[in-house]
Amino acid sequence: MKRILIVEDEHALASALAALCGRLGCEAALCYSGQRALGELGRAGFALCILDIGLPDMNGLKLLEEIRRQPDAPPVLVITAHGNLDNAVAAKKLGSTAYLVKPLDLQEVRETIEQLLGSRPAAAEEKAVEPPPLLIGAAASMQRTFVEIAHACAGDAPVLITGQTGTGKTLVARVIHANSARRDAPFVTLHCGSLPEPLLESELFGYEKNAFTGALSTKPGHIERATGGTLFLDEIADIPPSIQAKLLRFVEERTFTRIGGREDRTVDLRLLAATNRNLREEVRAGRFREDLYYRLHVLEIELPPLVRRGEDIPALAAVFLGNIAKGRRLAFSPEALALLCRYHWPGNVRELRNTLEYAAAVSSGDTIFPRHLPAGIRESEPSDSSLEAALKYWLEEKVRLGSDYEQIHGEIESMLLKSLLNRFGNKPTVLARELKMNRVTLRKKIGSIP
Repeated sequence: MKRILIVEDEHALASALAALCGRLGCEAALCYSGQRALGELGRAGFALCILDIGLPDMNGLKLLEEIRRQPDAPPVLVITAHGNLDNAVAAKKLGSTAYLVKPLDLQEVRETIEQLLGSRPAAAEEKAVEPPPLLIGAAASMQRTFVEIAHACAGDAPVLITGQTGTGKTLVARVIHANSARRDAPFVTLHCGSLPEPLLESELFGYEKNAFTGALSTKPGHIERATGGTLFLDEIADIPPSIQAKLLRFVEERTFTRIGGREDRTVDLRLLAATNRNLREEVRAGRFREDLYYRLHVLEIELPPLVRRGEDIPALAAVFLGNIAKGRRLAFSPEALALLCRYHWPGNVRELRNTLEYAAAVSSGDTIFPRHLPAGIRESEPSDSSLEAALKYWLEEKVRLGSDYEQIHGEIESMLLKSLLNRFGNKPTVLARELKMNRVTLRKKIGSIP
């Protein structure tokens, strides 16, 4: 069993990373300070070190220097914050093997760990072949998207995936790769928005030994790692103009040069890109090259926001909950699922999954009730597009439980009248006047409300 040293002073994050390592078949050792980490490194061999730069007793960069001085030093995955990208550059020069920017995406952490370990851990290798990535959607807004994805799977042309943050652009890229002729070759992801320009260039094109201070050996970039397979460039709009020019050359000729190198290298791969921005507007504003845009925009797949596919929420929520609560038989109460269906989800599918992770964590029983959902969801007003989905689920539950039409109609009318009374200050006379209702009839209906 491979051992991984986690040096992180945030206990919750350290525990989450340890759990992830366990799922990969690795043993994790937790250290909350730099001095303790040095002691651990001196006693036992580790296959990988995950190191936070901000430690309570010493600078993580200083600890990185100490680690790299040791014989048989393990590869080091450095974690930094959005405000400390200068530290990330320094970490690269000091010999870090990779780094990630907080807040961490656990799927990205998993992929990075597997890459740094050189191969999938033994426990993972013993498992059955992982099922292909799955897209769920019966909403009309998703049907056109599925057709576009099918076209992309059948060909080898570049694809531009657009949509709001959290709509599932990375998942679409994985689906395209998994169903393409390149499915057995590597799928390599580069998140362009989290990297400063020097690091982005070196991660994309690679570098030769001694190309810059800290380049202790030659390192292939993501382009070479994706040879024969698919390179997915996320947040493509954040690539600086100088790198856009070099990327254009590669897209047109499939040829590039490593940093510090003189030899042109040719790589066969498929290019997928994603952005939450309008690239046409970026081109008009002069922030993105028009020629590169047209080279990337051979096929475009636009993902709808979750609020436009409200009828998919029950199915998505059930699948997410099943993945999150493995080993537990968790289910939604009708009221909780109705709240999920009526919420407007500004963070889209990603926010839905995060919400379910929260609900599963705070629920001690086998049912998720409204009290287990974040306050923002409990107190939200229903959006027009999600009201129909919530009503549809509510009706299905009532029919399943054996309610007849009169019971269903009575409950709906009771909820309607309660909401209207609240809207008009609990004054039936005002309600009757404003909505042109017969006062006597209204009072009878109000009297029958349980």
